[in-house]
Amino acid sequence: MKKNCIKKVKKGTKKGTGPFFFMEFSPGRIRLSRKRGLSPFFLIVLLLLVFSCPLHAYVGPGAGFAFLSSFLIIFLTFILALFSFLSWPFRFLMRVIKGQRAYKKSNIDRLIILGLDGMEPSLVEKYMSEGKLPHFSKIKKMGVYAKLQTTTPAISPVAWSSFMTGTSPSKHNIFDFLSRNPKNYLPDLSSARIGKPQKIFSLGKYDIPLSKPKIKNLRKSIPFWKILGKKGIFCTILRVPITFPPEKFRGHLLSGMCTPDMKGGQGTFSFYTSDKDKIKQREGGINIPVTIKKDKIETYISGPENTLLRKGEDIRLPLAITIDRAKDKALLEVSGQKITLNMHTFSDWIKLTFRPGLGLKIKAIGRFYISQIHPHLEMYLTPLNIDPEKPALPISHPFIYSIYLGKLLGSFITLGEANDTWALNEGILSEEAFLELTYSNHREWEKMFFNALDKTKKGLVTCVFETTDSIQHMFWRYLDKDHPALERGQAKMSAKVIEELYEKMDELVGKTLEKIDGRSVFIIMSDHGFKSFRRGVNLNSWLHLNGYLSLKEGKKESEEWFKDVDWEKSRAYALGLAGIYINQKGREAKGTIPSGEEMKAIKKELISRLTGLRDEGDNSTAINTIFDRDELPSGPYKENCPDLIVGYNEGYRISWDSVTGKVNSTVFEDNTKAWSGDHCIDPRIVPGIFFCNQKINAKSPSIMDIAPTILELFGLEVPSHMDGQPLIDVQNLSFGYNKKRRKK
Repeated sequence: MKKNCIKKVKKGTKKGTGPFFFMEFSPGRIRLSRKRGLSPFFLIVLLLLVFSCPLHAYVGPGAGFAFLSSFLIIFLTFILALFSFLSWPFRFLMRVIKGQRAYKKSNIDRLIILGLDGMEPSLVEKYMSEGKLPHFSKIKKMGVYAKLQTTTPAISPVAWSSFMTGTSPSKHNIFDFLSRNPKNYLPDLSSARIGKPQKIFSLGKYDIPLSKPKIKNLRKSIPFWKILGKKGIFCTILRVPITFPPEKFRGHLLSGMCTPDMKGGQGTFSFYTSDKDKIKQREGGINIPVTIKKDKIETYISGPENTLLRKGEDIRLPLAITIDRAKDKALLEVSGQKITLNMHTFSDWIKLTFRPGLGLKIKAIGRFYISQIHPHLEMYLTPLNIDPEKPALPISHPFIYSIYLGKLLGSFITLGEANDTWALNEGILSEEAFLELTYSNHREWEKMFFNALDKTKKGLVTCVFETTDSIQHMFWRYLDKDHPALERGQAKMSAKVIEELYEKMDELVGKTLEKIDGRSVFIIMSDHGFKSFRRGVNLNSWLHLNGYLSLKEGKKESEEWFKDVDWEKSRAYALGLAGIYINQKGREAKGTIPSGEEMKAIKKELISRLTGLRDEGDNSTAINTIFDRDELPSGPYKENCPDLIVGYNEGYRISWDSVTGKVNSTVFEDNTKAWSGDHCIDPRIVPGIFFCNQKINAKSPSIMDIAPTILELFGLEVPSHMDGQPLIDVQNLSFGYNKKRRKK
């Protein structure tokens, strides 16, 4: 499940505009006192001291955003490049020596891992049997194909964290996209935190930061590439989820899922229109109304929050639009550039410069798309991405790696949730436009992937493509003739969309096979599968109607984020995509249930009542099972797991209202959105896929088995904390196919 399930909020329960919601951090600020009678000389000296220090700032709500001045970035990049050049002979010699030692015990030269997020086993098997996936079939014949057990719950950040660490969630601390804050019952992003600078100097209307914002990765345990790097095995890791902020290790990494946009969220698009009837509340984006005067429009781009100002406000970048109705095109003028844009055509990546003040510049990139020119203008702007060539926030390791990729390959999408599913859900992008944008992103990732393969003769290359996940989320209804979204007039395409998706992934596998030779192992995998999402279950409404969640006196419903919930009378609540929490005394701010026997009793009661929950309106079972946290694998972070995890049946998922903390009298409702497929259900019915050009020793491999398998292939000892087991018997490795191909 990705960004469409949840929204962003700013400060408490105020509704924001992005598709994710996080809490804004407000750590205490340290201000220098301003006493009367300070001499002008002293003030000048103080200002010189301030401006001689690097300026750091914080932008945006939620996960947060930090930026450095463009000058500082360029200066640091130059210094690093100069140092790299001067030290290259020494580093090259050391790498050769260490590399020779590192590969002495290795059973392979190179390992390639191709991650296809959400690829569904039943479709792979169907299309292989029909001869539509020849390259997948070839890999199966060479080695193995199996269903890959996913995590509990079957949610992408959880599964990919287990992939990289070889551990259960209780050891890596990721249990959902969200974690709850027991102090206020509101959600936080589970993977990262960016706090404001602790030291601030106040000057007039400005709050000048004197220290860096603290960027913290909440995922625990050790990714396999850090272990390999310490031993001299070089790795390139591209867009693997939950790698923001990037960690230091001996290799290259470009962050993936949960990398924020320039507004600090997980993807906030902008919709420009002169049609007043189209101005309405939209999930995942902001409306910017415009007025046309003699075919000209003066408007703006809403940028990051300017936290240099004591009264924070979004930075606005002027945007001028001149419409040519006769030719169905427009001229855009922004950041000193003139861009001619035809209707129904995406622009290239446009570089945008925001100026918060004090000489600072914040660089971003975005793409425009005009869907209508007359009688009204309708224009879409992608979420503002961090410019990889001048990153305002570290998105890669080393820091200059994204700059290198940008210079080599051109601008590319850096947002973690790259494909704008909310824009399609809200009708801002057509299905055709969404597919065009999604496959454009996919081509950018292919360029990175094959560039890494060409430069890696020994070592590991891993790249995760989210194309499969995004398109299946939005087009699964075409595989389900009974889906409610089709009854609401949303049937414009056909099941061919997903069939063509799988065929394109087969082409990617074929291109990769052409680059495999020598002692190379090739793994293809997905973190989970997919099923139809026809009906939503509002767990919070069920908890309310059954006496577990109480509303304030006189209230029959609650607005978002539990606004009207009476916590002092409530015993349980649902938060995130699969979790139920008990309102426990001493843990939650207004807990009512003591730990110990009472806690166990209420969990047992909820498990009994919710397991097999019937949807009488559809005459189906909505919930297969409830997983008790106490019965899941142990680990140091198990206490952060929801008390109960819900395993929904096929066709069901938590409802949109329940995710956002709404409470009402509706428990079951049709899902009529384009977002029609999902996987946040019973993990036993959404396994992923596993292909390898080698045989494996397990009939039912787990996603936790991949990390230990990698370490053993490179001749390294598997750490005792890993829960997975190596899948490949290194004594039986076979590279005969590659030798035959080279002879041909």
